[in-house]
Amino acid sequence: MARKIPATVITGFLGAGKTSIIRHLLENANGQRIALIINEFGDIGIDGEILRGCGIEDCADEDILELANGCICCTVADDFIPTMEALLGRERQPDRIVIETSGLAMPKPLVKAFNWPDIRTRVTVDAVVTVVDGPAVADGLFASDPAAVRAQREGDDALEHESPLEELFEEQLGCADMVVINKADRLDGEALGSVTAEVEGQLRPAVKVVTAAHGAVDPAVLLGLGAAAEDDLDARPSHHDGVDDHDHDDFDTFSVEVTDAPDADELLRRLRAAIVEHDVLRVKGFAHIPGRDMRLLIQAVGGRLQHYYDRDWREGEERRTRLVVIGRKGLEEAAIGQMLGG
Repeated sequence: MARKIPATVITGFLGAGKTSIIRHLLENANGQRIALIINEFGDIGIDGEILRGCGIEDCADEDILELANGCICCTVADDFIPTMEALLGRERQPDRIVIETSGLAMPKPLVKAFNWPDIRTRVTVDAVVTVVDGPAVADGLFASDPAAVRAQREGDDALEHESPLEELFEEQLGCADMVVINKADRLDGEALGSVTAEVEGQLRPAVKVVTAAHGAVDPAVLLGLGAAAEDDLDARPSHHDGVDDHDHDDFDTFSVEVTDAPDADELLRRLRAAIVEHDVLRVKGFAHIPGRDMRLLIQAVGGRLQHYYDRDWREGEERRTRLVVIGRKGLEEAAIGQMLGG
């Protein structure tokens, strides 16, 4: 029997560091041909663009496939399966496949899709790797009211609570074969221990937890786990077991084009103000700063905002500022766009 191509599913909440982990894998691929399937949430391919701009020798544009028509777990039949079939139909096959889900995806429906007849015989899910934003967990960002939950936790060790964000977080942990607590360098020993204990309390037996900074995890740790997750679905708990249809109506997403930001400091000031006023969960995109020949990459998780110039604008490339904004249902698109200068 021909060897099945191992596929690693990398899941995790918004801004946890999935793309950083994939970039580190590519930088340490040691000649392996890795095909990437990137699932974006929104109509701007930010993560795919980050990886295309990385300058890694083994990262060819044709090996990066993007699914930008919504959350991958909701569009398996329409998008993921045809993409996989097209990938497997290529004359030159990849050594491995790495799939980055959107931050709003539940991994179990995706793993189920690997039982599709034309895929099952040729690909196996080597592992589901869930990336956790350590500081976000420490700050209680997966609760509907983090401050209130922290106060209740301090007074009641038996506290139980549910919110859409927590449910999604539980889905991603419940399907994991390995968990990476990323951004561990931003936590002291006590906070990291607390986050690790919270995560481990939601995992299946024998699922390992590792820590990382900036997504730097040795590929030998993440790859070659041999989980064959598609054969182990019953052991991976989900809130949606037995439910045929599901959606993410608890979240809104939109893109905005900013036309009048005079400089980077002003754009970032507007972003911080909009995030606070409208309780924005996630912002990511690229910006054109007048007088600069490089594009500015912007990523925000809650109030934590990261930005850096990632590469030169290419000849003929339109220089503009476009951002994807994600938040809970009811996000005020017009008001946020006005605050940002759209």
